[in-house]
Amino acid sequence: MPDLDPDLDTLRTRWTRTLEAARPPGPAPDPTPYADNLLTRWQEPQRRYHTLTHLTAVLDHIDALEKHADAPDLVRLAAWFHDAVYLPNRSENEERSAHLAERALPEAGLSAQDTAEVARLVRLTVTHAPADDDRNGQVLCDADLAILAASPPAYAAYTTAVREEYAFVPAEAFREGRAAILRQLLDLPRLFRTPHGEREWERRARENLRTELTQLGSTPG
Repeated sequence: MPDLDPDLDTLRTRWTRTLEAARPPGPAPDPTPYADNLLTRWQEPQRRYHTLTHLTAVLDHIDALEKHADAPDLVRLAAWFHDAVYLPNRSENEERSAHLAERALPEAGLSAQDTAEVARLVRLTVTHAPADDDRNGQVLCDADLAILAASPPAYAAYTTAVREEYAFVPAEAFREGRAAILRQLLDLPRLFRTPHGEREWERRARENLRTELTQLGSTPG
């Protein structure tokens, strides 16, 4: 999915506001170098979907869902880190992204407890299965999966971008793997865990998933 030229200065400002709100009062390092490092990562050439456009969308969705989180600024920090390490041919991206957060955030002035929460949230994006009482996790996971409820043209652009990221996978293997993921999603009791997500996104997301599964030549369960 091509980037729609996200405003880097706006993103730096969003990062700075979030970090300054999350860390305790007192002298602290300049947030800008940390923002620039993350922005560079999110612009790497192997990315087609997991780009600055995706980051911006997740942050926007968190803004919309923040009343459902216990610590929305920590959820926003987790969004910045959740795909900061992304190589399509590697399976440990979330773990490496969490490690990056664990290294960078204490240096940037965040407390050990809050750093641990951000890293936990990043790791949660492996399964997108937050506990019933995990309000922070529910907001991050819903924001990350909100693309599933996009309009049909936007959803089609998303699936095209995902395929481009996995261009190294042969067509038949990709179809089989993608179909298996779609069936797993459709088998979940619910895709979204916040009241807003369940109310506004669940039905449309399931329609998109079933349509894609049919297009792949597979029968929805």
